[in-house]
Amino acid sequence: MSRLMSLYRRPWGMTALFIALGLTGILQDVSASAQHLMIEPHHAPPGATVVVSGKGLGSFKSVQFNKVTFAGVPALIQRWESDLVEVKVPFKATTGPVEMVIGKKKLSAGTFAVVTPRIESITPTEAERGTMVTITGEHFGATAGARDPNTMFGVNDVVIGGVVVRPRRWKDDTIEVEIPTNAAPGEVVVRLASSDPLPDGACCAPVEYLASNAVPLALVSSVRVDPMSGPIGTKVVLFGQGFGTKGAEDAVVIGTHLATIAQWKDDVIVAHVPLGAETGPLVLKRQGRERTLGTFTVHVPKALSMTPASAPIGTLLRIDGEHFGFYSESGSTPYSFMDFNKGENRVEIGGVPAVIYRWNDDRIDVWVPFSVKSGPVRIYRSATTPKTDGSCCQERGELVTEAGTFTLVTPVVESYEPKSAGLDELVTIKGKGFGTFLKTAEHTGLELSRKAYKRRLDVEINEPDSGSTVISNVSRTEVLFNGAAALVQSWTDTEIVVKVPHRNLYGIGKRGAFFDDLSTGPLVVRRGSWDVLPDGTCCTQKQWLTIEAGQFTIEAKGLPDAGYWNNNRPDASTSQ
Repeated sequence: MSRLMSLYRRPWGMTALFIALGLTGILQDVSASAQHLMIEPHHAPPGATVVVSGKGLGSFKSVQFNKVTFAGVPALIQRWESDLVEVKVPFKATTGPVEMVIGKKKLSAGTFAVVTPRIESITPTEAERGTMVTITGEHFGATAGARDPNTMFGVNDVVIGGVVVRPRRWKDDTIEVEIPTNAAPGEVVVRLASSDPLPDGACCAPVEYLASNAVPLALVSSVRVDPMSGPIGTKVVLFGQGFGTKGAEDAVVIGTHLATIAQWKDDVIVAHVPLGAETGPLVLKRQGRERTLGTFTVHVPKALSMTPASAPIGTLLRIDGEHFGFYSESGSTPYSFMDFNKGENRVEIGGVPAVIYRWNDDRIDVWVPFSVKSGPVRIYRSATTPKTDGSCCQERGELVTEAGTFTLVTPVVESYEPKSAGLDELVTIKGKGFGTFLKTAEHTGLELSRKAYKRRLDVEINEPDSGSTVISNVSRTEVLFNGAAALVQSWTDTEIVVKVPHRNLYGIGKRGAFFDDLSTGPLVVRRGSWDVLPDGTCCTQKQWLTIEAGQFTIEAKGLPDAGYWNNNRPDASTSQ
């Protein structure tokens, strides 16, 4: 017995003992159970990759020789090394023991729990197409979705309203996904892809999906808001579908103030930022439900500079700043130029309305009117307070922005030289307050713009009733020699240089009223401008401020050579 015990203590002795007793089958089982295997993780959903690690697992020979089963269901082997094996949890797996088969040996890797994905919540539960939705839950797996390197075995995905969606982010407990534009209202389901090996152990059976519980998601039509910032009076347009007909409780709210509704149709809502509005959420109230469309920023207009600070009439006054809004946005149409309704938006110089030439959010240009007075320059931004049902209007008001002080300058001629000269000779007029030379020739850029945007066919430079003849006084800064305009060579605030015009010496007029001697007459400097009409529209007929320098005589100099009149076609006398 002591010799047998000694033999038992040695491994080779133990082997010989079992051979002698005919228990070699028991030896194999004992050797198998002696192998220590570990599986990680201990629980996962179907399709997940798990790792079985141990020592002496050998090399992979074939799918018949090397196998891993989950509660008897064979798994798809992905990697096999002597100390590590990676397998996919099969679709038909259930909780139970995991076994590894190597030839005739069976090794136990412990117990594995098969879990299923479960959605706890989605945020938000009501959203527009194209927005991001966060799905919170458990057992989604650690896959990267479409970025999973094992995409040949299927790709985990999310189904929203019957449309398969590839996720943006995927974690075991959180998924972020964008709602596709073709999704229909319905349910959100997380699907995990998996594939079992074929009966002979080869790859692969068709991909199958394990679906989570379904959670409803309400889809609402997208609404585009333009703009999302501006001063009071700004036209805010909501473009979308299904707005229906406005009910008594339907409204657009900016911050805590009701917006004034100018138009409400099934596909568009036109509202205006009311008096007293402050930055806050823009909310659409419809059929007892509220929907926040974003944050509307209410700006306060601010003038930063004004140039020039002093000038004569007809000068283009430039005001630079920020948040002036837009000029003609008080109407009910979605676009400002469709109805060109400016409300009470205006600029006043010394209490006199100026002629608006350009009004942008960061710059306003106005023509100094004919009746202007020295005084403060103020920008008026009009807005309203709606009635309780959102209609216009319980109150009308204005936001006033101070831009500076303007001083009116009256041109003064101090001297001019020479007092007489021939054709095309230069005459220099000196003085002060001449202002700048205006190169624009249109009556008012504003009027032309309005007509052009309305696609009218009666846009013309001529004054009313002028027929087809282009009138002469289209300019607003000019020098006249006895009623005839001179060609301006240079024009500054203190000096004007012009050429003596031609046509005076030849006379002006028509039969029975022809003036054949216009060589002597007044030399005048003129500036023209307009006033806004009493109803706020533009404009009165052009009015002129005329400053006479004195008498000027055009001398008989610079006339063409007499030979020109005798032989004005030298080519006619050739023999060619």
